[in-house]
Amino acid sequence: MAEETTAGTAAEGAPVHHAEPAVFGVLDATVWVSIAMALFIVILLWKKVPGLIARGLDKQIAAIRSRLDEAKALRAEAEALRDEYARKIASVEAQAAEMVAHADEEAKALIAKARQDADELVRRRGKMAEDKIAAAERAALDDIRARTADAAAKAAASIIAQKHDAGADKALVDRTIAGLSRLN
Repeated sequence: MAEETTAGTAAEGAPVHHAEPAVFGVLDATVWVSIAMALFIVILLWKKVPGLIARGLDKQIAAIRSRLDEAKALRAEAEALRDEYARKIASVEAQAAEMVAHADEEAKALIAKARQDADELVRRRGKMAEDKIAAAERAALDDIRARTADAAAKAAASIIAQKHDAGADKALVDRTIAGLSRLN
């Protein structure tokens, strides 16, 4: 009947406890796992596995450090190049600004010179035109005077020829000669 109660309780869902296997009554499964772990650790230490692991890690650390140092050197070189190019760009921009200012000054000087030359040319051409006009006026006046004198001489000769005869001419010539004698 005891078997029936055990079977009955197992069927009702109550946990069934079995006896744990043990060697010599003290060495159960936990002790065996602990002994196996201790033996495994001793073998690892005897074969110097921690040293191998440490050396491998040290090599990886050294490789990482060398890569970091190389990266720092590359970064410093890149920053130096960036600074150098920044200086060059600033220098080129300054030179460009200086060239623009110089070109602007030259352009202003050329414009002022061109204005001055144009003003001088206009003044010279105006003077030349005035001189030509004055010369033309003088030539016209001289021509008019010459024509007037010629016309006056012809008119005087005609009037004298009509109003004076040989006797009047003789008296006029005698007076002129007498006037010339007094001057000497």
